[in-house]
Amino acid sequence: MNYSDFQFLQFDHKPNGILLITINRPEVMNATNARLHWELTKVWGVANDDAKTKVVVITGAGDKAFSAGGDLNWVNDMVGNPATIGNVMNEASDIVYNVMACEKPVISAINGVAVGAGLAVAMMADISIMAEEAKITDGHVKLGVAAGDHAAICWPLLCGMAKAKYYLMTAEFVSGKEAERIGLVSLCVPRAQLMDKAMEVANKLASGSQQAIRFTKRSLNGWMHMARPIFESSLAMEMLCFFGDDVKEGVAAVREKRAANFPSAKV
Repeated sequence: MNYSDFQFLQFDHKPNGILLITINRPEVMNATNARLHWELTKVWGVANDDAKTKVVVITGAGDKAFSAGGDLNWVNDMVGNPATIGNVMNEASDIVYNVMACEKPVISAINGVAVGAGLAVAMMADISIMAEEAKITDGHVKLGVAAGDHAAICWPLLCGMAKAKYYLMTAEFVSGKEAERIGLVSLCVPRAQLMDKAMEVANKLASGSQQAIRFTKRSLNGWMHMARPIFESSLAMEMLCFFGDDVKEGVAAVREKRAANFPSAKV
């Protein structure tokens, strides 16, 4: 693929070998549809093979969202559909593993709400910089499915098991300041300073020893590679939930902006 092949990702080649990627569906708060989900699996290989790129920075279009989760029509199409579920399962693992496999450092500039596959990209980035005003949530249990996109492979490493279990099992939102405090993100700054800080860090990495930085990334990713069986188990459990009744109620509740009344919670 080439950069021109992408429909919902925009590319801006900055000086010093910095590639700025913008998730670009602002009319729906950069929510992930089937095409964007697929694009988020492919872009890392394109950037990795681009000799002009030394560092990748990824953010969301507009000032409201990095990516506001899965498009509900797309999610609803998954429910009870084995072929679609299998395809999404493969793509979800590709997003995680392909960010890790990209030898170039990846920086996420989390400018607004981040949920679902977009959050997976934000959290799997080597360095995550979040606006104080932004909020993130894994959100899966709110939908009636297990947390599987990325959380099991990295949240316990980032913020510890106690915080990981709390936020993944309750689906509460985490503010930028709190995310930095518990170690879930690398840095937190006011939104007005976000891109300047992201570019400052990107320039620092782009000006450093490329082999040393890339080998450091590869070495540290060994911790996440050890968690691959845990991640793949969580992903399978998430997809299994798409065959149940809870997800139907979860999707309806999110669409209708109300609290879910999950069948499995009834006595």
